[in-house]
Amino acid sequence: MKERSFLMAGGGTGGHVIPGLAVARELRTRGHNVFFVGTELGMEAKLVPAAGFDLQKIQIGGLNRVGVRQTITTLGRLPIATVSCDRCVRSAAAVFSMGGYVAGPPVLAAILRRVPVVVMEPNAVPGFTNRSISRLVARALVSFPETAAFFPSGRTEVTGLPVREEFFRIQPRPWGPVLNLLITGGSQGSRTLNHAALQSWPLFLNAGLPIRITHQTGASGFAEIRDAFGRSGVEGEVLPFISDMPAAFAAADLVVCRAGAGAVSELAAAGKPSILVPFPYAADNHQTRNAQAMERGGASRLVRDAEMTGERLLETVSRIIPDLGSMGEAARQFAKPGAARRAADVLEEVART
Repeated sequence: MKERSFLMAGGGTGGHVIPGLAVARELRTRGHNVFFVGTELGMEAKLVPAAGFDLQKIQIGGLNRVGVRQTITTLGRLPIATVSCDRCVRSAAAVFSMGGYVAGPPVLAAILRRVPVVVMEPNAVPGFTNRSISRLVARALVSFPETAAFFPSGRTEVTGLPVREEFFRIQPRPWGPVLNLLITGGSQGSRTLNHAALQSWPLFLNAGLPIRITHQTGASGFAEIRDAFGRSGVEGEVLPFISDMPAAFAAADLVVCRAGAGAVSELAAAGKPSILVPFPYAADNHQTRNAQAMERGGASRLVRDAEMTGERLLETVSRIIPDLGSMGEAARQFAKPGAARRAADVLEEVART
C-alpha cells in the first residue's frame, strides 16, 4: 500500500477528537501521512499535537443551539474557513470526519473538490454537520443500526466507536454479597448525579441494601461530596477524577453515568449494565437517543435528568439487581472491537489514487 495523506476533521470536545486520534494512529502505523484541521479553542489544540500529529488551525464556531449573534458570526466565517481548508484538502486522498462544527469547513471543501469523505457517526441520531452532508458521503461508519436510515443505502457499516482495548478485556463479574456501584458524570462531573448520589446514601442504608459506591465527582463538586460521604456511613470512595477507568469498570457491578457516545461505547465493550442519565442540553438531544437505543437492547435503564433524585436512584438500582447479568450480556452485544482498524481499511478503500 503506497503512502497517502489523510485529513482528520472534527474537534471541539474530546468525543470528537479521541476517536479520530485512534484512527489516525492506525493510519500512521500503515505508513500514511495524517493531519488534523481544528481550532485553537477545542480539545484538539491540546490532544492532537501531544499525539504527534500536525494541526492546521481555522476559525469557526457552532451553528446548532447558539444565539443569533453566534450564528451570524459563524455563517460569516464559514466561506473564509472553507477556502482556507482548500489547499490542505487538495493534498488529501480522503477526509475522515467525526462531525461537530469544526468538521464543517474541511468537509465542505472536500465535497467541492470531490475528495471522498468518510464520516464516523457514533450517536443514534447524527449531529448537524453529518446530517447536512449525509447524502454526499462516500461511507458512513455508525454505532447503531438505526442510524443507517440517515445515510444513502449501501454506504453504511456498523463499526462502533474506537474504544481502548482494556475495556474489551474486562471479564463478566461474578455476583457477590455487596453491590459495587460506579457513578461518574465524566471528567467534569455532573451536578445532577452528584446531588442524587448525596441524597441516596441514607436511603441505601435504611433499605438495608449492601452497597459499595465509587463516585467520580469532577473537580468542582469534589470537596462537598467527599466530606459528606465521609460522614454517611456508606462504604466506598469519592474521587475528583478516575485515571484508570477500565479498572473502575472492571470492579463495578453497575454503572450510573451520562449517555455520550464514548460512555455507551465503553459500557458495551466492558459488558456493563448501566443506568443512563442523558445530559438534557446535548446537541440534537443525542444522549437521550443513545440511551433509548441501549434501553431497547436491554442493556440499560434510562432516567431523565429532571427525574434523577436519590429516591429514584435507589428505586432503579433495587429494581434491576435481578437483571444485572442479562443486562451485561445485552450491553456486550453493542460492542464492536476493531473500530479504528476498520475505519482505516475503509479510508484506504475509498482514497483517491
